[in-house]
Amino acid sequence: MFTIENIQASAAKIKSGKDFPLFIKEIKELGVKRNDVYVSNGLSIYFDGEDNAQQTSPDEYPTLTINEESSPGKLEHALQVHQQGETDYFTFCKQAADAGVEKWVTDLEEMTCTYLDAEGNELVKKTIPKV
Repeated sequence: MFTIENIQASAAKIKSGKDFPLFIKEIKELGVKRNDVYVSNGLSIYFDGEDNAQQTSPDEYPTLTINEESSPGKLEHALQVHQQGETDYFTFCKQAADAGVEKWVTDLEEMTCTYLDAEGNELVKKTIPKV
């Protein structure tokens, strides 16, 4: 079973969205099957695949207000800039909140990341590149 400390050690290597695929590869090797991240405070829940046990990270930053009007276009732009390494994690989270993202769900078996609004509607679904 993985620990939050294992995950935080992998997360410490991330400098921008360019590093996300490597982070996913590392936590998948630890046994993580799914990760839910709540944009309002950065809370992350990591699930394993054996008994659906979970580990929860503490809130990461001050509370962000999620825009009630979701915008897949704003989110696509924020993702593009972040994946090019032009923004840090907190900046991306602020942009995601502005685009109406309540949370994203990373499925490490499908290797996808799905961004959802407050009503659970899918805004954008991306395939995670292999490293």
